[in-house]
Amino acid sequence: MAETQPDPRLEIAHVLFMDIVGFSKSLINEQSEMLRQLNQVVRDTAQVKAAEAAGRLVRIPTGDGMALGFFTTPDAPLRSAIEISQALKSLPNIPVRMGINSGPVDEIVDVNERSNLAGTGITMAQRVMDCGDAGHILLSKRSADDLAQYGRWRPHLHGLGQCEVKHGVRLDVVNFHSNEAGNPALPGKLKREKEIATSPKSRSLIGAILIGATLLLALGIWFFFHTSASRSTMATAIPAEKRIAVLPFKPLLPENRDQVLELGMADTLITKLSNSREIIVSSLNSVRKFVDLDQDLLVAGRTLQVNSVLEGNVQRAGDRIRVTARLIKVADGSSLWAGTFDEKFTDVFAVQDAISQKVADALALRLSGEEKSQLSKRYTDNIEAYQLYLTGRYHYARLIPPEIRAAMTFYQQAIDRDPKYALAYFGLAEANRSLAITSDVPSKDSLPQAKTAAQKALAIDDSLAEAHASLSFSLVWFDWDWAAAERESKRAIVLNPNSAMAHFSHAHVLSDLGRHDEAVAEGMRAVELDPLFFLYRAIGALFLHHAGRNEEARAQLEKTFELDPNFWIAHLTLGKVYTQQRKYPEAMAEFVKARELSRGNSVRSTLHPSSKYRISL
Repeated sequence: MAETQPDPRLEIAHVLFMDIVGFSKSLINEQSEMLRQLNQVVRDTAQVKAAEAAGRLVRIPTGDGMALGFFTTPDAPLRSAIEISQALKSLPNIPVRMGINSGPVDEIVDVNERSNLAGTGITMAQRVMDCGDAGHILLSKRSADDLAQYGRWRPHLHGLGQCEVKHGVRLDVVNFHSNEAGNPALPGKLKREKEIATSPKSRSLIGAILIGATLLLALGIWFFFHTSASRSTMATAIPAEKRIAVLPFKPLLPENRDQVLELGMADTLITKLSNSREIIVSSLNSVRKFVDLDQDLLVAGRTLQVNSVLEGNVQRAGDRIRVTARLIKVADGSSLWAGTFDEKFTDVFAVQDAISQKVADALALRLSGEEKSQLSKRYTDNIEAYQLYLTGRYHYARLIPPEIRAAMTFYQQAIDRDPKYALAYFGLAEANRSLAITSDVPSKDSLPQAKTAAQKALAIDDSLAEAHASLSFSLVWFDWDWAAAERESKRAIVLNPNSAMAHFSHAHVLSDLGRHDEAVAEGMRAVELDPLFFLYRAIGALFLHHAGRNEEARAQLEKTFELDPNFWIAHLTLGKVYTQQRKYPEAMAEFVKARELSRGNSVRSTLHPSSKYRISL
């Protein structure tokens, strides 16, 4: 198999990004004069002169400002920013904001044959700058941490918390201000976010009728959730060097997107790498949001709380497939491995095997014989069945009833092509199970099918940990066979101790059995393993609530809302917590919000056949 090794040229640059606030509102002649004056100020600073004389500076015009890439010392951008800020005091007509970040860049030559920079080092500097107003000198947390080691800078570094930037990513930003330079005011963007976060809740739903309605509603919801399902809780210390994320692949050419194949490549590699007990691999649930073509790899890695990120490009042309992949160290952006593959599409399985092995080698994983076998394991050799399975996974990931039904169709077609395709049966089991939660399909019309599909998957391959977990859910929800369910969830954990789904299924069984402290611990473990999957966090709060730990449950729900403020199950759970705390107006407000966000779905206790309740929010 042909594999080439590109030569990465990443370096660490200390970047100062600046722009003129309100530039586009100025007249053209005013814009030209402001840029001329700003350019002169920058060229006259000692830091710029010294770095340029040493050949350690790249200057990049950006239209309304510029970026300066220093390849000297970490404090060079800040020293330069202070000089610029002082000089601009005599030019009040030029309101400038600045952002600083240290990170990996690749020095390239642009279309005009001028030096330019690409990479997260410069991208992050711009996003940090975007959080500020005129006069601000903002730093990324990484740059601030570096400078805080020096007594000269530490007293003037003031943490501002997180700021939301492009693609909904939240960055920790730090404000530099002293008597000489900077702006001590809280940036308007952060001020607005804080005002929204602290605005009082509506108190309009107060009254005896509403309280009575709340109590009836809460009773039904309690019955539904007390023996129902979903996901879990908090996060702490797993060694970062044991964590990796496989991001959705991107197209080589943007106009030739194939999101089924792009997401499918990541999904397959996640499945393969998850078989190693030495590493924790972020689930598809967590990584699927990082699909943008201009996704910042290091931001994604830090958001996912991993040490390494595997990303790549994939393009299919006729019967050929071209794949490039690289493994990046999140701490400094350095390349741990990179490779390119150009093969027949029917050889895509061999490409995936090769990438998995290269990643294992690069991370120096000590694989057992069984783990080596699992790494190269193929669940099907039928390329048509594989494509149908990937299409099913693509639709299922959206977790709304029409897409889940579409996924079921594709899974069944994959099974028709390859009746021994265990993963397709597992997908069918999960789709049927999810349909019982997300829609008003009666449990008798979906959960027996989920159970049967999970059993068929295990009959083909008993080593599928997630299939055991899926079967555990069906045994609880439909059969009420908690002993069998506990056996299955324990078996899932034995097979894959790093499976968040396995720990969550076990937490669910334990919670139903009244072993609440054990349930909370298992739920916390699930969230540690998959910290960005908001469904685990939301239902993890329910486990805390069942344990009588309502304040912890509320704190956990706040973390859920940080991931997705519109997740209706989290609002539903918060309503339950408020109900037990006798905060009935607040509870009703959350229940109404849950109804609106769920598009009016009913919450049915018919997940359990003996129940006579149907709760409509």
